[in-house]
Amino acid sequence: MQLKSLKPSLASLNRVCPQSKNKPRPVSEARASSHHQPMTAPPPDAASVPTTPVTLSPGINRAPPKPGEICFLASDSPPAQEARKALVARYGEAPLAQARVVVALGGDGFMLQTLHALTDRDVPVYGMNRGTVGFLMNDFSLEALPERIARAQETVLNPLRMQAKTLAGTVHEALAINEVSLLRMGPQAARLRIYVDGKVRLDELVCDGALVATPAGSTAYNYSAHGPILPLGAEVLALTAIAAFRPRRWRGALLPKMAKVRFEVLEPEKRPVMAEADAQSVREVTCVDVETDPTIRLRLLHDAGHGLEERIIREQFV
Repeated sequence: MQLKSLKPSLASLNRVCPQSKNKPRPVSEARASSHHQPMTAPPPDAASVPTTPVTLSPGINRAPPKPGEICFLASDSPPAQEARKALVARYGEAPLAQARVVVALGGDGFMLQTLHALTDRDVPVYGMNRGTVGFLMNDFSLEALPERIARAQETVLNPLRMQAKTLAGTVHEALAINEVSLLRMGPQAARLRIYVDGKVRLDELVCDGALVATPAGSTAYNYSAHGPILPLGAEVLALTAIAAFRPRRWRGALLPKMAKVRFEVLEPEKRPVMAEADAQSVREVTCVDVETDPTIRLRLLHDAGHGLEERIIREQFV
């Protein structure tokens, strides 16, 4: 049986925070190199980068990063690239392999991409919004960045690990920070059998799909599918149906964080199904296993008083 990893390519992250003059390489390869140099860029006019005033709130008293200890990563959008140039000019830059903290500039999609790239590194990530929604991001400002990082609240996330077997017999593996979802590929509804910890809990679910969401991802696709919003400290996962046809009234279940969920696709040739771990897709799956990976710790920083727990609570009263 062939096992393939779906870990996203890190070429874009290596491009925005170069590790060497050679071709972009995955972070896992770049870690072994000891001759990386930060990129030098002509300082932009700081006045051309929109910024907002910063009010510092009491928070954790960690030491502020020194000049040259931050790695700045940015999405390809012009606002993110301009912000990166201004921040590097002001605070200097460290190569990714040597950084004390990573600052991600973009939207929620880029934050997820950055976290996926850092699954094998114990480094905190502080995001600033240069995208659209920015649920996972802090407000953007050029001012007092080291002080904001020093006072930020830290949230540790454990991702989901997905193993998906296809009709061809290949097993694909991927991590998901938000959710693992199964979706019908054709005009006919999917037929799924659901196991929890090896026991059949739902013999047949006829639906457009189903998903397993983490607390951090419960406000995303899960919430749009009428799943519950989960507090970070709840230590549970949301199992949510997407447009369930039979049982028509079944809306899902809350499961312990360490539960092992298996989706078995019934009639996979006639009713093809795809699986997604965040944005990593596998087509024509026959069986998908999902469980929390407690060995991976993703460290997310938010301004004091605006942590992920507070954002999740606030989202329920919008």
